[in-house]
Amino acid sequence: MNDTTGTFGTVLVANRGEIACRIIRTVQDMGLRAVAVYSDADADAPHVTLADTAVRLGPAAAAESYLNIDRVLAAAAATGAGAVHPGYGFLSENAAFARACGDAGIVFIGPPADAIEGMGDKITARATVEARDVPTVPGISRPGLTDAELIAGVTGTDGGSGVEFPVLIKPSAGGGGKGMHVVADPADLAEALVTARREAASSFGDDTLFIEHFVDTPRHIEVQVMADAHGNVIHLGERECSLQRRHQKVIEEAPSALLDEATRARIGEAACDAARSCGYRGAGTVEFIVSATRPDLFFFMEMNTRLQVEHPVTELVTGLDLVELQIRVARGEELPLTQDEVTLTGHAVEARVYAEDPAAGFLPTGGTVTALRWPTGPGIRVDTGITAGQAIGSDYDPMLAKVIAYGTDRAQSLDRLDAALATTLLTGLGTDGTPGTNIDFCRFLLADPDVRAGTLDTGLLDRIAGDFTGPAVPGEALVVAALALRDRAAASATATGHLGSWGAADGWRAGAEPAPFRVRVAVPGAGPTDLALAGTDSLSLTATPVVASDGDAASAASPATETAVSLLATAPDGAGGTSWGLTAEGQGSRRWSTMPVPTATGTDAVAVSGPAGTWTVTPLGLGQDAAAAGPGEDDILSPMPGTVVAVRVADGDTVTAGQPLVVLEAMKMEHSLTAAHDGTVRLSCTAGDKVGAGTVLATVPA
Repeated sequence: MNDTTGTFGTVLVANRGEIACRIIRTVQDMGLRAVAVYSDADADAPHVTLADTAVRLGPAAAAESYLNIDRVLAAAAATGAGAVHPGYGFLSENAAFARACGDAGIVFIGPPADAIEGMGDKITARATVEARDVPTVPGISRPGLTDAELIAGVTGTDGGSGVEFPVLIKPSAGGGGKGMHVVADPADLAEALVTARREAASSFGDDTLFIEHFVDTPRHIEVQVMADAHGNVIHLGERECSLQRRHQKVIEEAPSALLDEATRARIGEAACDAARSCGYRGAGTVEFIVSATRPDLFFFMEMNTRLQVEHPVTELVTGLDLVELQIRVARGEELPLTQDEVTLTGHAVEARVYAEDPAAGFLPTGGTVTALRWPTGPGIRVDTGITAGQAIGSDYDPMLAKVIAYGTDRAQSLDRLDAALATTLLTGLGTDGTPGTNIDFCRFLLADPDVRAGTLDTGLLDRIAGDFTGPAVPGEALVVAALALRDRAAASATATGHLGSWGAADGWRAGAEPAPFRVRVAVPGAGPTDLALAGTDSLSLTATPVVASDGDAASAASPATETAVSLLATAPDGAGGTSWGLTAEGQGSRRWSTMPVPTATGTDAVAVSGPAGTWTVTPLGLGQDAAAAGPGEDDILSPMPGTVVAVRVADGDTVTAGQPLVVLEAMKMEHSLTAAHDGTVRLSCTAGDKVGAGTVLATVPA
């Protein structure tokens, strides 16, 4: 059995990415030895080098590496690890793994296997917490009910009181929104049950369903609990997690702006009772659904028997290290504080940084991280597990990092988080110079009036997501890109010995104002553009779109634009780039940053990051126009990194508009790519190819 605690000097971290790095740091801070495990895809990942030692598990596929219990336990035995910390995801809520650790004489840094099992099944969990009088949403949740029995129970035709519509159908065995359906009309219930049961069986191998009343304007509020082996259970306040897309969280904060002190105490005690109901030990999270219009009414949803992604916001407002508490509890120690000693100070907000393109329907992205700079400053924390030069593929979850901001109050923490995201620079994952992350989308959320006011519900993000468009590159961003390119040209002239007036890159002319610095660049969303930058402190930039040689470029009718700013300051940014302070007439100063970005051609592009967003601006040769700058409109591009699982046509086939050509698999989903128009197809891929975002898979000339 794993239901024991014990002493240990070495901890194996059975995870990867940012959570592995975060756990390893605390393990080492406690004077313990940290062991990392890795797949072939992660051989050079930061968590591998951060640990004291590391063990290869196997190929990239999770089933052959991070999910392989035998290999993880063999790594623990080979390194003398007396304990395993599972992080979150992978094996963290796997009762069989927790038991296997105990059978091998290894301490599982988590709850007892029976608690994982009991809380992993939603019907069992509901019955368990109801025995401790924890409030649950009215509904029907007995195991083994048929569709007919569920319909009779909900409508009251079985003689019961029924359940008020709208109702929510939920699978007992899973989460993440799969198999969940809201039904407002009783006449639609039978068909929805058939669909939900099929989805539950496909996703979880278990088609058991239950039904609850659907709470109007629901908010997702969760409570962090901690329990030791001596019967002590405390809560560490709540987190507001209502900003989520399709049941996946994006922005989290602590505490919630909805709850008053009395409700906070009541919901916290209910969470502790839920933990007591299953004999819990360690860190866990009890999730509640709360009506935005009746915050005094809250209902148990489920219990996550592990550390949560969003645990940093709780750490910042309590001053506690949750991983350290987990380890101490696993060693058999009593909790070092009582409920009365828990205090919440200030406010913290977290943004999850994903490799995805919100402007393209949140399709996953990927590639090689070409430039990377994380924010710093008062109240800013970054949990990350990536580094510049690292390849980001589709083998694992697309979350790259978490940016967290702490402030004395909610307004300050929101402002600090927005400023931190504005100074974050991460490039290489998108196409056409776009960043390929959700950072700009997170800033879009933070600027929403309802978000600023704390008027949240779980449907808010999905309602406003359609209004988001990737920001256009502003003139100021082009100014700093031209400044960086001008400085590079000057440095190159000096390095190659082209000195003096004739070799300088500043456009010096005898008896006249210096000529503008001129460069042709590829501008994200705008195509090839000629830039002319004049001045030193007072700068003026003319940006002129380039007309393609065939005269058919979309930019043919676009006029030149003018930008005038003053350069206030220039300094290294401490991360290998340059910080530029600019101001325009009648406006305050703004800080922009640039960083060189390696390209396949050997000529560095420029990553630009600032108040309006992040982009990569790529220098072009003077002969390059819209036709030569990148893929053409006839090319079929991979919208994300993935694997070609099927090619539906043969090279040279005649195809018609809308005909499927290639099927791409990414993040366990298949995407069919079709011909934009009639023509003869030329293939650039075969089944089994692993491709990056923006890869040309086929071409269909018009």
